[in-house]
Amino acid sequence: MVCEVDLKVGGGYREIVPPERSVHMESFDDYPGESRVTGVFVEQGGKTTLTATVLYLSKEVRDAVIKSGMEHGAAESYDKLAEMLASADFRGAAQGSAEA
Repeated sequence: MVCEVDLKVGGGYREIVPPERSVHMESFDDYPGESRVTGVFVEQGGKTTLTATVLYLSKEVRDAVIKSGMEHGAAESYDKLAEMLASADFRGAAQGSAEA
């Protein structure tokens, strides 16, 4: 699996504070405007917790997103990420890049 991300402020990213926080904008065809997504990463006891907060343009847009069922897709994505991070292949690749 390969994922390339351009982590520069500008474009979709508004703020990047490695390894603590990122802020990016996202939009969907079905909803007006952009939403701001703030991700905060906290490491404790060898585990990292991600807290994602989404700021919508209005309560109405937020409510429409909630009613759409998008949280099921998001939960599935986070589950796959957790699975990948726990895999021996990923841990070995991450350790190898840290040693380089």
